Amino acid sequence: DTAAIETPVQAVSSRRGLVRVTGLLCGCLLLLSGRTAADPVLGPWVPIFQGIDQSSATNDTRSTDFSNLMVTYALRVDLREPGIQLLPSPRIENYTVNFRETAGMTVSRYVKNKGVQVAINAGFFRPGEYYLPEGTPMGVSGLLISQGESVSPANASYSASLLVDSANNARILATNWPAANTDGIQSAVSGDYPVLVDGVNIGRKYLGQGGIHSIHPRTAIGLSQDRRFLYLVVIDGRQPGYSDGAYDYETAAWLQLMGAHDAINMDGGGSTTMSIQDVTGNPRRLNSSSAVADSGRERTVGGHLGVFARPLEGFIHTMVTRPDDDAASITWRTQQPATTQVEYGATADMGQVTPLDNTLRTEHAVRLTGLQPGTGYYFRAVSSEGGTRHLSADLYFTTLSFQSTNEVISLTNAWKHTTDSQDNAPWTIPSFNDSAWGGPDPALLWTDVRATGPNPEVLLRETELAFDPETFLPYITYYFRTHFNVPEKAAGVTLNFSSFVDDGAVVHLNGSEIHRLRMEDPPAPILNQSLAVGYPCDGDATCPDEFAVVSPASDALVAGDNVLAVEVHNYNPNSADITFGLSLVLSQTVSVPAHLSILPGNPTPTLAWSRGGFVLQQAEVPDGPWIETPGPVILGPYTVPDSATQRYYRLMK
Repeated sequence: DTAAIETPVQAVSSRRGLVRVTGLLCGCLLLLSGRTAADPVLGPWVPIFQGIDQSSATNDTRSTDFSNLMVTYALRVDLREPGIQLLPSPRIENYTVNFRETAGMTVSRYVKNKGVQVAINAGFFRPGEYYLPEGTPMGVSGLLISQGESVSPANASYSASLLVDSANNARILATNWPAANTDGIQSAVSGDYPVLVDGVNIGRKYLGQGGIHSIHPRTAIGLSQDRRFLYLVVIDGRQPGYSDGAYDYETAAWLQLMGAHDAINMDGGGSTTMSIQDVTGNPRRLNSSSAVADSGRERTVGGHLGVFARPLEGFIHTMVTRPDDDAASITWRTQQPATTQVEYGATADMGQVTPLDNTLRTEHAVRLTGLQPGTGYYFRAVSSEGGTRHLSADLYFTTLSFQSTNEVISLTNAWKHTTDSQDNAPWTIPSFNDSAWGGPDPALLWTDVRATGPNPEVLLRETELAFDPETFLPYITYYFRTHFNVPEKAAGVTLNFSSFVDDGAVVHLNGSEIHRLRMEDPPAPILNQSLAVGYPCDGDATCPDEFAVVSPASDALVAGDNVLAVEVHNYNPNSADITFGLSLVLSQTVSVPAHLSILPGNPTPTLAWSRGGFVLQQAEVPDGPWIETPGPVILGPYTVPDSATQRYYRLMK
């Protein structure tokens, strides 16, 4: 008989991690001979899939061609490479023109759901709400064809289009109106206008027009003159000191530098996103979206362009990486028998190396141990044969962290509230007497004195608050308090908040300030007449603010009774509305066992486990001695050899 023995795994991280393994993006800026420091230079093209190369660059703002600080990411797709196939957003079920054409999702979810290797956001879409649930029906502006099926018709307003037939013959139409014949077209996406036409940068003609032609994050698509290479480009923006964004002529200049002859401006702004698939099938976002920088969330978009491609092949191939919380399993194959070693580290310089295994083999397996949970690591495989040293591409993974969650405050929780100034009161401490305050009343708590009434898109409104009877406007500041109980305090607790706040807020826990939302940064004092420095969405609490508080701020949490106190501030004294509601979920590390399963087989069973970082051991009796199963075997499944000898198996870190 073969027995399965489970070994518990201790997770010690306070952050939830995602397994992600991707080709390493080279973000360096090269300076070539004969160029000045002001000239922008594209980084090297690094292969990440067969037929897809990746590059990035930035620029010096003294350049005459690039007046803004920009960080640019690009993918070069070889349309002649076998295996390359485009996938624009397909039709949604129960399709109707204009109203129900595609299923909304983030670009990263598009990579995950559709199995494409890379993707960007594509055309403009409606409705123009940015954080709708995945699968929300959306309409796309301009021509969209996916897998030969018409999804959205051409129109005059969004007429710059990319058209590709089933043989990957591509062309860009600077103006697809009147609409071109699309017989035989397999894929098509559309943007708003061209920026590069027949090798000529026409972007400067848009200067001074404002609006979409101002400095923004950009998504653009270009095509080489011989129509072999498709360029997918994103330019980050709205993040001072990192990347400001681009004018149209700057977008075109980047595309020219990459080798494009024609190019169009796609939907940009906070929707600008580029994501690629790692070797585990999970998405990795390459750029720093302004929406993610502001809210921590990718926007849900209606138009996508994905690309299928084959994995890279070379002397080192078929790499599989499976991280766990404090370890990772890495396997690969080589074309000839070779040595085994892995270089790795928490930075791109790596700096750590596993012991060299000089045994020549074609099947290679290495375990990395002593890793930190929820942490990213760079790595590459190293195999040598016949005096030649072979390296894999530089890759990346993130270790797991295992957490339990407990919602202690719901979004519709009841709160005590007041509009009286608390500038000189200890109103945030647990022992404060709030019996004279209003409530407790359920959230969302709100007031809106507009003649048209409250915005119907603000959901879950429960309790209407008072407004100032002298000005007939909301007060500048409202104060809220609520209690919640924690039976015991565990180490490494993270406080995860989701809130609807119009406009700014300061959050206090048991008398300690733990977070500011759209308020002046510490140490600026926040008083009753302090105004918020921003507002949510388009000025109404129609999308959630999500943020996490970790140690040392989260150390204010205690076992037993806790008080959360929140002051909500308006953006300006004449604002007509204010809104507040908040949920709190506590997450903490837990122990999660690794499961070793037996699957029946003929003639022998198979052992299966899904976690990385373990090695399979075997013994003839439960008390041992235990030895590593020859290989070593660090990834399942494992077919038990046909033998008359009874064996026991277990997983060990």
